[in-house]
Amino acid sequence: MTVHTTLDSPLGELLLIGDVRADGTFALASLSVPGQKGGATPPADSRADAAPFADVLRQLRAYFAGELRDFDLPFTTRGSIFQEQIWAAIDEIPYGTTTTYGAIAERVGTSRAGVRAVGTAIGANPLLLVRPCHRVIGADGALRGYAGGLDRKEYLLTHEGALPARLG
Repeated sequence: MTVHTTLDSPLGELLLIGDVRADGTFALASLSVPGQKGGATPPADSRADAAPFADVLRQLRAYFAGELRDFDLPFTTRGSIFQEQIWAAIDEIPYGTTTTYGAIAERVGTSRAGVRAVGTAIGANPLLLVRPCHRVIGADGALRGYAGGLDRKEYLLTHEGALPARLG
């Protein structure tokens, strides 16, 4: 059974979609923000129900309060083998740090020419924030391509201490 809920956050209203399995276990399937490129919408058969998301919501609130650095959540995603490799590499980027698209490509054994494919796979990440694709930046240190918008990417990296806070 697919369920969904929302959470007000500094990024705007987050939309969370998850699956409650036949055995009663829950897995987060999607986390998106308003206006997100390729953002999810609840399936027609989805039911609004915050209860299965209790731990997800608790961890997200703790993250935004500066009390949590690493998410420990069951999730399920449906990507290609290549996407899953890229997403697994993103999961390893520590809080408060950044890496580059090229470094991710190297990590998974893709040539430098494959950096664009890495960026495409990162852009297809269905778990914004929880799977920290916001920690991937350009080789020149510039903020590049974030499905949730570069303003949100900057907010998240500043929140995590990977970017200095802006004055004024």
